[in-house]
Amino acid sequence: MNQSSDSVDAQLQGNDMTGRVGPSPRPEEPLIAADTVDGPAGPVPVRVYTPAEPSGVGFVWAHGGGFTWGDLDMPEAHDVACGLARRGIAVVSVDYHRAPVAGLWLDSGVRPRPGVHAPIPALDVQAAYVWAVSRVPGVDVWALGGASAGGNLAASTALRLGLDGGLRPALVVLAYPTLHAVQPEPSAELRAVLASDPESNEFDAARSAAMYANYVGDGEADVFAAPGMAGADELRSFPPTLVLNSEADALRASGEAFAAALSDAGVAVELAMEAGARHGHLSRPEEAAWTRSLKLIARRLLALTREA
Repeated sequence: MNQSSDSVDAQLQGNDMTGRVGPSPRPEEPLIAADTVDGPAGPVPVRVYTPAEPSGVGFVWAHGGGFTWGDLDMPEAHDVACGLARRGIAVVSVDYHRAPVAGLWLDSGVRPRPGVHAPIPALDVQAAYVWAVSRVPGVDVWALGGASAGGNLAASTALRLGLDGGLRPALVVLAYPTLHAVQPEPSAELRAVLASDPESNEFDAARSAAMYANYVGDGEADVFAAPGMAGADELRSFPPTLVLNSEADALRASGEAFAAALSDAGVAVELAMEAGARHGHLSRPEEAAWTRSLKLIARRLLALTREA
């Protein structure tokens, strides 16, 4: 596993012999079109971003929001998709069904309301991925990714596709993902980071457990609701993966643990960290961390054309 403690900026510099910090945006704006995909709980809205100068790479992307919030207009969805499309990557952004908000699920002990629960959101993302592969023209190689809860859904989709022998993505991108219903213990280094910035610890173990209770509903979490539970036998068919964490984020423990599990299962995995960033930095395009992370994701996606 490429488990460097370097910042994203350092990893970009280290992979670019010319000293550039990532691919330059293309000046032309992408063509943006709305569509729908048939999902298990009804139509799933998607937004397709077609680049003016296609690279042949496609990327299905799921925003975050604790399994309950978020939409296609939030920066983590729209701005990320536009930024990648300007670099020649076709993006399909997925507005999956979300679990009902059961009061303030960040308070433990809240009972989930009736409505959509796991596995529906992950199956929506899977349906969008299969649809994109068969319906979006001009793409030679497809990748899959998501941020936070969307990273969970992307990982669940990749796991299911691998186990079913389906259309396996060439790369999976997991940005500050939540992958464990029971939060892994943070390292001493991460505990020190969170202690120095108390506001960054919004997803401690109790709040993560409440979030999953709301997402899963009355059932028990399985490997598709919490892919971090998957064992080596289940992970061996998982695609090559980039795990991109925020430094000041309790969920970093989840991303780090999943990256280690993938590596132990023999999966090619790169673990990167955005230094100084709090959880959800791809929703804050005004921050330098957003630009650095977008460049890293774009570089890894565009490299797929050389590997195909």
